[in-house]
Amino acid sequence: MTVAKEIMHPGAQWISRDVTLDEAARLMRELNVGALPVADENERLCGIVTDRDIVVKCVADRRDPATCTAAELCEGTPRWIDANADVEEVLHEMENHRIKRLPVIENKRLVGIITEADLAQHLTDDQIAEFAEMVYARK
Repeated sequence: MTVAKEIMHPGAQWISRDVTLDEAARLMRELNVGALPVADENERLCGIVTDRDIVVKCVADRRDPATCTAAELCEGTPRWIDANADVEEVLHEMENHRIKRLPVIENKRLVGIITEADLAQHLTDDQIAEFAEMVYARK
């Protein structure tokens, strides 16, 4: 049985809720990633900020990324998966919530993140097709 920690991209990094979006963008560039999980003061997942969020919800609205924080962009209930969850649970979570990035948690700590690229490397063509249909085509 394949589990989440076997297909995840290891070494994901948190940012704090109070990190400004210009700082988040610089870190994304440095890490060569398009999303960063956001943690609260207790180091609990409270959301994810993407490069698209920064552009669409901050820059395009003429907000200042030097003063706008990650907390201001976090919306909804954050989704995550346990490191030992099987791949079917991973797909279920991502498909049902139509998400493209899923933080992986072990012992209440972030250990990685599963992205579409990770799925493409580890799943069958049929599983990938089902994921794409559920996340992109479903209304």
